[in-house]
Amino acid sequence: MEGVERKGRRLLLIPLPLQGHINPMLHLAQILYSNAFSITILHTTFNSPDPSNYPHFNFSCIQEPSSLCLSQSSASHLLNFLLALNAQCVTPFQECVTKLLSEEPQPVACLISDALCYFTQGVADKLRLPRIVLRTGGVSSFVAFAAFPFLRLKGYIPIQVDS
Repeated sequence: MEGVERKGRRLLLIPLPLQGHINPMLHLAQILYSNAFSITILHTTFNSPDPSNYPHFNFSCIQEPSSLCLSQSSASHLLNFLLALNAQCVTPFQECVTKLLSEEPQPVACLISDALCYFTQGVADKLRLPRIVLRTGGVSSFVAFAAFPFLRLKGYIPIQVDS
């Protein structure tokens, strides 16, 4: 938004590189930008957002290993994709954030990451950055996750397979 004065408050946002997670993160970024925050979107090369659609944001690419690929993102391999992403992106993410912190004079107020990008917590702690988590799932997802402790207590999960 032109005419909105940036007040030296910069936010780093990192969505999970799947469309149902990228869109809500970009919507949040738009809202925060309209409230005078400077926005930097950190993204993987895999399924990266198009910076030309958001000319008022800065974009910085995390160079994840090439083994993180589209085939791992199919529904049947989603868990493998998430595990690989969280294992393989720690070092590239830390390098990217460290570089941004050293190059930009504007301090970072906060890191906002997708709940499924849990690798960001250790990096945020190490770099002493406050971190907020964005859950992109709907209320039914929230209710399902809230039921896990009860289901575990009752012995329903993990599912025991008879051999």
